[in-house]
Amino acid sequence: MDSEAEDGNRQTRVTILDVASAAGVSKSTVSRILDERLPRSDNETSRRVRRIAEDLGYVRDVSAASLRRGNTMTVGVIVPRLTDTVMAMLYEALAKACSKSGRFAIVATTDDKPKADRLAAESLLKRGVDGLILSTARQDDDFPDELVARRVPLVLALRTDGRSLSSIGDDRLGGYLATRHLLDLGHRRIGVIAGPSYASSALGRVEGYRQALEEAGVPLRPECIVSSTFGIDTGADAAEQLMRLEDRPTAIFAVNDNTAIGALSGLSRLGISVPNDVSVVGYNDIPIVSHLATPLTTLRVPFEQIASNALDLLTTGAVSAEDRIRVSAPTLIPRKSSAKPPASIVTRPRQA
Repeated sequence: MDSEAEDGNRQTRVTILDVASAAGVSKSTVSRILDERLPRSDNETSRRVRRIAEDLGYVRDVSAASLRRGNTMTVGVIVPRLTDTVMAMLYEALAKACSKSGRFAIVATTDDKPKADRLAAESLLKRGVDGLILSTARQDDDFPDELVARRVPLVLALRTDGRSLSSIGDDRLGGYLATRHLLDLGHRRIGVIAGPSYASSALGRVEGYRQALEEAGVPLRPECIVSSTFGIDTGADAAEQLMRLEDRPTAIFAVNDNTAIGALSGLSRLGISVPNDVSVVGYNDIPIVSHLATPLTTLRVPFEQIASNALDLLTTGAVSAEDRIRVSAPTLIPRKSSAKPPASIVTRPRQA
């Protein structure tokens, strides 16, 4: 094939100027009509411009538009790991929220290690992301403060440091609802698989557990609070530790569904029936827990709302000091893993 024929077969990208010329309007008019971020107009000119753009095969050049605005319409998302269903659900919700506003989410994983958080952030920033959403905030690390000092647009999601812009679940309320549910069933000896102490989400859920016990007049037993990671294996270990107590719990609240699944496994190994001998409540409502042999009672976290709030804070900022940390309420989802304690030990907490 000669070069002239090759040139004839090569497609030329249709520009906004081509659409403007064919429609007999200005370039700025076409830009405004075809900008998906703006409210869609439906007058005669707008319909004609969109029809001509479609006939010509015009495709909006997002990268060029972003360069003109001084941004890339990309958001960096840092999570501990995508093998954790909770973090995968958060990322999917963030990606969906970004897509609705013409943005694109790029994810990096760090295995919940502070040094890896820093490396991931630098890598994403070098790739030109417009801002970062982190689900890796730790109580023992000031990395968000470092980013803010560098004027990096930043929002924390699911976990907070109590200072940075954040979009989180109401973890204290969730822990309270989980424990109150067990108290209302008649349990008084309630153990908690507490998660890691560096995560604000875990700390908040344990605070809710403490609040519910206090309101019900049930003494707090420190030995019934067992630290863990957010992993399945430590959930099994923690459940077995609770079952070794002389006055063992009749119910377990695990602050994460993964640890609750681990608890179910550990209890099964010990020959303990759920919920006939011990009730179990988890947290997050990941998809698998409703399909377990004993479907898990849990707290449903509104990931899409948390993601939408996070992106809004990143792109528009807080409207007031009280708006810096947006909190979304979880919902108790009762299933078959929670029931009244064995009849011989049913007791009712006093009403708060």
